[in-house]
Amino acid sequence: MPSPQPPSPFRTELGATLRLALPLALANLLQMAVYAIDVMFVARLGQEALAASSLAVALFALINYGCTGLTGAVAPLIAAERGRKANAVREIRRSVRMALWLAVLCGLAGMGLCMAGERLMRATGQDPVLAARAGEFLVVLAVSLTPMLVGNVLRTFVSAMGRPVFATAITALAILVNGLGNWLFVFGNLGAPPLGLIGSAISTIITAVLVVAAYAVAISRDRRLRRYHVFGRLWRPEWTRLRQMVAIGMPIGLTVVAEAGLFSAAAFLMGRIGEAELAAHTVALQVAAIFFQVPFGVGQAATIRVGYHFGAGDAAAVGRAGWASLLVGVGFMAVSSSIMLFAPTLILAAYLDVAAPANAVVVALAVQYLAVGAAFQLFDGTQAVAAGALRGLQDTRMPMVIAIAGYWLPGFGTAVWLGFASPLRGQGIWIGLAVGLIVVAGLLLRRWQRRERLHLVPSALSHA
Repeated sequence: MPSPQPPSPFRTELGATLRLALPLALANLLQMAVYAIDVMFVARLGQEALAASSLAVALFALINYGCTGLTGAVAPLIAAERGRKANAVREIRRSVRMALWLAVLCGLAGMGLCMAGERLMRATGQDPVLAARAGEFLVVLAVSLTPMLVGNVLRTFVSAMGRPVFATAITALAILVNGLGNWLFVFGNLGAPPLGLIGSAISTIITAVLVVAAYAVAISRDRRLRRYHVFGRLWRPEWTRLRQMVAIGMPIGLTVVAEAGLFSAAAFLMGRIGEAELAAHTVALQVAAIFFQVPFGVGQAATIRVGYHFGAGDAAAVGRAGWASLLVGVGFMAVSSSIMLFAPTLILAAYLDVAAPANAVVVALAVQYLAVGAAFQLFDGTQAVAAGALRGLQDTRMPMVIAIAGYWLPGFGTAVWLGFASPLRGQGIWIGLAVGLIVVAGLLLRRWQRRERLHLVPSALSHA
C-alpha cells in the first residue's frame, strides 16, 4: 500500500498562517468590542457627552495608532531572530526590553500631546464648550496610553512566539473589565461615585493596567515564554537595538497615521456636506472597520511568518508565507465584499432601525457608501497583508512613502474633487477613499512581487 503523500510546502505554510492569523483576527475583533462598550455607556449620557468623547477619542486614537506602529517593529525583529537562531533567548529578550522602553517613552510623549488636546481642538474650529469638555476627558484618558502600548508589546511577543491565543483570551477579559468599569464609574453603581464621562476614561485606565498584568501572568506561567525572562534587567539599555527598532518602526507609525488620517479627514469632509451624510458615513465606516480586522490580523501573521523565514535566509519560504497570507486575507475580503454588496440593509439593521421613516435618508446613503466599500474591501485587504509581508522583510520606508503619497494625493484629492465639485457628494468621498486604497494596494503588491529584484530578501538557491 503506497504511503500518503506529504502536504506541499505551500499547503503547510497556509496551515501555519491560518493557525496564527485566526486568533489574532479574533483578538482584533474583540478589541473593537472593547471600544464599542465605551460608546454604549457614554451615549447614555447625552449627545454632548458623546460628541465630546468622539472628539477626544479621535485624537487619542491617532496618537495611539502611531505609537503602536512604532513599537510594533518588535514583531519582525523577534520573528527574524527566531528564524536566524533556534535558541535566540538573549536576542529576543533584548528586543522586547527595548520595545518596552520605546512604549514608555512614546506613552509619555503621547500624554504631552493629549494634555494639549483642548488647544488642538480649538485650533481646528471646534465648539469651545465641546472642546473644553473633550480636553478634560482626554487629560484623564492620556494616563491609559502607556499601559496600552506596553500591553501591545507583550501581545506582539506572545503572538510572535506562537501563543496568539493568549491575545484572544486577554482581549476577551478586557471586554468584561471595561464593561464592569463603565457600569461602576459612569453611573455610580455599587456605591462607586457617578463620574460620567470621566468615569469612562477611568475604566479605560483600569482595563489597560489589568491587561498588562494579565500578560505578565501568562508569560510567567507559560513554559515556552518564561524562559526568555523579558522582564529581567529592564534597566539595561541596548542602544543599537533601540535605534534599529526606531528605524523600522517610525515608518510603520507614519504609515498607520497616514491611513487613519485619511479616514478621519473623510469624516470632516462629510460633516461639511451634511449631518445625514456624516451619520451614514460613520455607520458604513464602522461596518468596513469590523470586516477589516480580519485581514489586519492576517497582515500581523504575515509579518511574523515572513520575518521568521527572512531570518532563516530562505527566500522560497518567504515567498510562500507572503502569498499564503495574501490568499487568506483577500479571500476573506471577497466574502465580506459580497455581504456588503448584496445584504447591506441586513448589516445596517445592527446599527439603525432600517424601517423607521426618520432613518430613511441615512439608510439610503449608507447603502450607497457600502456599495463603494464592497469594491474597495478587496484592495483594503490586499494593502494590509502586503504591508505586513513587507514589514516581515523589515522593509518599511518605501511602503511609508507609498502610503502617504497614495492616500493623500490621488485618494484625498479625488475625495475632495468628487465630494464638492460633482453631484456625487458623499459617495464621491467614498470613491476617493477607494482610489487611495487601490493605488496603495497596487504599489505594495508590486513591491512584494519584485522583492528579490529589489534585494529585499536574502540570497538563496531557491526562489518563490
